[in-house]
Order: sequence, then C-alpha cells, then structure tokens
Amino acid sequence: MFGKKEKKTAFAAGGTTLISKSTEIVGDVHFSGTLMIEGHIKGNVYAQDADNAQARVLESGKVEGEIRVPSLVINGTVTGNVYSSKHIELASKTVINGNVHYALIEIVKGAQVNGSLVYTTKQDVLKPKKVAPSTPVPSNPSPLANDTVPSKV
Repeated sequence: MFGKKEKKTAFAAGGTTLISKSTEIVGDVHFSGTLMIEGHIKGNVYAQDADNAQARVLESGKVEGEIRVPSLVINGTVTGNVYSSKHIELASKTVINGNVHYALIEIVKGAQVNGSLVYTTKQDVLKPKKVAPSTPVPSNPSPLANDTVPSKV
C-alpha cells in the first residue's frame, strides 16, 4: 500500500523442487522455477525456462552430468561441465570436475574447479549441442573377396 515496494524473493517464479538427501535420480532432470539438490543426480540437469530458472547444489548435493541453467549456486559436488548464461556462484564447499562456462561468476575462497573457466556471452549455452550421427564403418570383407584367383591355362 502507500508506495510499499514488493519483496523480492530468493526463488525463481514457477515453484520450487527439492531433491532431498536420501534421494537418488538416474536420468536427466528438466525443470522450471527453482531446483534445490541435496541428493544425488546421475544425469544431466536442464532448465526449461531460459530466463528465470535457477538451481542450487547444496553441500550434500551431487550431480554426475552436465548442468545447463541460467542462474546457479553450487556448494556441493558436480562431475561434468556446467553452463550458466546469467550468474554462477561457487561457494566454499564446491568441487567441480569439469569445465565451467559462465557469463558472470562469483567464486568464494575454498571452491575447487578441476577444469577450465570459459567466459561466454552466448544465450545458447543452455541448449545442448546435437552431435551428428557418425557414418557407419563398413565391415571388413574377406581379404580374398576382391582378389581374383589366377586361372590355370
């Protein structure tokens, strides 16, 4: 009322999903809103909403796979590449075994990155790259198949 400003929340619009400590997910996770990870994900994490989604890997959280989210806070363990188009914060208990692709980054003393820090301004970091299928290699024919046998005269 009377010029009162709206309170800004720490969570993205669209709801909050919590993966608790005793939960293990095998497979890719697609979400919108806020994703809080205390458990273990063996798969990739993708944000459906390329503007407002955010994820938090809490101290007990583990992700084995890539993460593609606009805003990301990590204080747990990630084994895989991380892509953030807006902001990424690496807290003191962070351990990342992979590359970090970022537009804006905050690193707190104690965070570990075992990989490269790659600055990017591209919005397409949230879209996984499609790999063209490889052409099949023909099986090796018998060495005699192409050889001609000399005929006797």
